[in-house]
Amino acid sequence: MNYDLNGEGNISYLDYKGKKIFYQLKEPESSEIRRRAIIFIHGSGDCLNVWKEQFKNLNLKYTLIAVDLPSHGKSETFPELSLELYVNVIKKLVDSLNIDDIILCGHSLGGAIAQSYYFNYPQNVKALILVGTGAKLRVSPFILNTLKSDFQEYIESIPVGAFYRKTDKNIINAVIEDISKIPREVVYTDYSICDKFDTLDKTSSISIPCLIGLGKQDKLTPLKYSMYFNNKIEKSELVVIDKAGHMVMLEKPDELNRAIDDFLKNNL
Repeated sequence: MNYDLNGEGNISYLDYKGKKIFYQLKEPESSEIRRRAIIFIHGSGDCLNVWKEQFKNLNLKYTLIAVDLPSHGKSETFPELSLELYVNVIKKLVDSLNIDDIILCGHSLGGAIAQSYYFNYPQNVKALILVGTGAKLRVSPFILNTLKSDFQEYIESIPVGAFYRKTDKNIINAVIEDISKIPREVVYTDYSICDKFDTLDKTSSISIPCLIGLGKQDKLTPLKYSMYFNNKIEKSELVVIDKAGHMVMLEKPDELNRAIDDFLKNNL
């Protein structure tokens, strides 16, 4: 796997209960604003590589941080995975880096983690960026069943399920390569966490600015999920990007980066 996000940023490890959590950090030039950070959280069975285009091309007055969740990518293996563990790891990362103001940018499962973090620790969360995610994340029985019985069948379904039909094959193949190296049981657990996730009753209590972004052709988290956010969150902006599927941050990075840049300039 390519873990330098195209050569952007510094790599490091966080110690969490004796286990190493891998993350990458890109700091702004001014030391006065380094304690403001955007934390990028990947989705089910992924790794921090999915944010490589954001690290390469976003030039913001924030420290950029991308993390490999436990048992993913270069992070060490944990015996049990849960939404609570994922949230606690992000909290430990924030505390260890002494960050004052954070923006959480989560994709799919990462969006569930970002929401859960905010509901548990709202004090220093200044905004949410929710990409291809929802307040409820029901998972197709096909995905769960194939992950139980035939991991290769799941891998082969990724191009159709996660991408727009005309997405560059090189982009698709790079994602498949990364996901294929994540243990099957880890991917299954991630999707099981998504399938149980439901914070519909809390969504309207989100009081901070929220950017909601998705690919128009997203089959895994369709438009209705994002429209629910937009209708329930008072300070929300919805950006729908055409000719992109679930992996919009890789399929149409310029459009998503522009939306993030505009959102931050207009709201923070």
